[in-house]
Amino acid sequence: MKAVVTVMLKPGVLDPQGKAIGQALQHLGFDNVGEVRAGKRIELDLTETDPARARAQAEEMARKLLANTVIERFEIAVE
Repeated sequence: MKAVVTVMLKPGVLDPQGKAIGQALQHLGFDNVGEVRAGKRIELDLTETDPARARAQAEEMARKLLANTVIERFEIAVE
């Protein structure tokens, strides 16, 4: 079973990478882009076959290692 963890900075936390991407896009002529936020997508190939247990395992992994829950939020999708 595949679990996808998407990690993003929480609203209000400065995002220098997103700001740099936004400025680069403007320099390339994309003037219609507003705020840009950058994050990460982590794909986990799990041996678990029960979707609820796979989600619980991915959530535990995210809380313990994949996301800094002080400044980041995460979402989990199980496929």
